[in-house]
Order: sequence, then structure tokens, then C-alpha cells
Amino acid sequence: MLRSSMKRVLAVGALVWTAAVGVLAHDLGSTPITWNREIARLIYDRCASCHRPGGTSFSLLQFADAQPRAVAIRDAVLSRRMPPWGAVKGFGNFRNDQALTQEQIELIVSWVASDTPRGNRRIVPKEPTFPAPPSVSVPASAVRVSGPTTLDRPMAIDGLWPEHVGPEQSLRVVAVLPDHRVQPLVWLHGYDERLPHVFLYRDVVRLPAGTQIHGIPQGVVVSLIPPAK
Repeated sequence: MLRSSMKRVLAVGALVWTAAVGVLAHDLGSTPITWNREIARLIYDRCASCHRPGGTSFSLLQFADAQPRAVAIRDAVLSRRMPPWGAVKGFGNFRNDQALTQEQIELIVSWVASDTPRGNRRIVPKEPTFPAPPSVSVPASAVRVSGPTTLDRPMAIDGLWPEHVGPEQSLRVVAVLPDHRVQPLVWLHGYDERLPHVFLYRDVVRLPAGTQIHGIPQGVVVSLIPPAK
């Protein structure tokens, strides 16, 4: 009898524990993404330098600014038109990559899918300040490339500057080494000269003499930036 009672107690305990775990997992998994807790911080960090009063585009600093545009924001980040990094992610490895991560894109998609909740107003982050953006600085030792080019000497490249690229122009720039290996350099797509920036590699790219640079047509200028000494 005692053994039977113990079995019933253990079975009930296991059932209660399973139910509790199930409820907890459901609560954690169904917590909605909100403007005040997640989205505002993401917008302030990656979008507000342009999307603000006095910026280059409409403001997204307030919930009232962003909420009516939520679907357009979702579509823009899904297509990677925003933020305007201007290069295909994964083609080259850049330390100053401003494109959203997949997790950040999923935050926005989840927020829109859950009907853009605002959330707790007591946890909304402080609006950012906006220092003047640094001007593009390219050293005099940079090599300006326009059209097919063969390097006549070894070169180490810390980054690239699209110095002159036409609007809506897509360029897939590669380096073909003398042993025929191909080194991806950058795949420009949607780059906007009105928002110029350099593409800085996570690791210095070393190219031997005889390397051929392909993908830059005549009339387009891309500067190859050597490492700072």
C-alpha cells in the first residue's frame, strides 16, 4: 500500500512539474517583442543617424513615427535595403559591417507580426545624440582602380573605398591570384554615394604581384586602401 501511494505521489509530482515546465516555456517563448524594450534600441543604434529630425530621411525616433511605417520597415530590412550598408553580406568579411544581423531582422519581423506592441513606457531608452559623421579619409598611398587591373607589385589591402559608383550600380569585385585562386573583395549592391563610407576588412587581404582585379568597369573608381603604418 505504501509503495502504491508513493507511486501515485511521484506520478502526480511529475505531472505537475511537466505542466509547470510547459507553462514556463510557453511564457518565455510567447513574450512579445516591444518598441520600448527591443525595437527602439535597435532603431537608435542602426537607423537613427539618418532617420531623425534634421537627418537625411524621415524620423523614426518615436513610436508614433515608426509604428505607422512598421510594414515598410520590415520589408526594407528583409530586402537589406536598410540600413544602407551597400554591399552583399557574406561576400568579403568587414569589421565595420553596418548591416543588420539575422537575429536583428527577426526582431523587427516578430514585432510587426505581433501587431507592433509599444510595451512598458518606463523602460524606453534615452534618445541618442548625433555627432557629426567622420569624413571619408583615404591615404595618398591608396591605389585607384578603374577597369580591369593587374597589380605590378605585391599589395596588402585593409579596405576599399567606392570613390565613384553610379546610382543603382551593382559590382562584384574579385581578385584573381596568379595561382588562379579567387579572393572576394566586395559585392556592391545599393551603394549610395550620398552616404559614402569605406569597407574595412576584418583581416588584411594580401595580394601578390600579378593579381588581377576584376569587376570594376571603366568609369567606376574603387580605391584599394593599404593598412595604416
